[in-house]
Amino acid sequence: MLTLTDLTKSFGGNIAVDKANITVERPMMIGVIGRSGAGKSTLLRMLNCLTPATSGQIRFDDCDVTALKGAAKRRWQSQCAMIFQQFNLVPRMDVVSNVLHGTLNRRSTVATMFNLYPKTDIERAIDILDRLGIAQHAPKRAEALSGGQQQRVAIARALMQDPQIILADEPIASLDPMNAQIVMQSLRRIHEEDGRMVIANLHTLDTARRYCDRVIGMRDGRIVFDGTPAQLTTGVARDIYGADASFSEAATSTEIETLDKAAREGVAAF
Repeated sequence: MLTLTDLTKSFGGNIAVDKANITVERPMMIGVIGRSGAGKSTLLRMLNCLTPATSGQIRFDDCDVTALKGAAKRRWQSQCAMIFQQFNLVPRMDVVSNVLHGTLNRRSTVATMFNLYPKTDIERAIDILDRLGIAQHAPKRAEALSGGQQQRVAIARALMQDPQIILADEPIASLDPMNAQIVMQSLRRIHEEDGRMVIANLHTLDTARRYCDRVIGMRDGRIVFDGTPAQLTTGVARDIYGADASFSEAATSTEIETLDKAAREGVAAF
């Protein structure tokens, strides 16, 4: 069980996350929505211990995550994998080596320096790439892949950690609609097939409605909505996004129509 209690992060006089309280009792796919600057990314970075909380607490089962330091903190970061908007791959390194970087937390310094990996890890990395439909790109440089393919490599690297939680910080913000759909379908399938908790920051309402079991809305650092996609009404959207909510919904409806058309034409070509 994941529990956030009065979790707060301040940067000087600016409160990025203001007393967030969330309880997740079972693995599910959760979408966090809100305008840019609402505190979504800061929330995920605190969960992964990339950003220390100013106050409050994060607990996962019996572990006080906010108190972790050193090796214990690194072990948590391995169990709570992070996927970033800009992929964070090594561009000139081959795809399979990028995936194998997911094992760095459990490898020796010497093995890391000389890029030495056990055969079992290499086979597992290729199996994960195959699961995501990009095994044929394993020997290529990461920079030779499209944005959507690179994001799937980043997902594969996260899976290589064998995490209990996957955090995705705006995973489709820089992708075209077709690749955005493929990435979101991949995350959804990972949740359903592996039973992993997935928490993704998303810009669009319809993406959250389509792929998530639960939606959390943030505005000015505060959680203003926490419920099911069915409860995400136009009125709730206005609470989250303010006066521009209707514009946001119109834009995302167009996006979904594009995705549906792409799905009918077949995503395999991509």
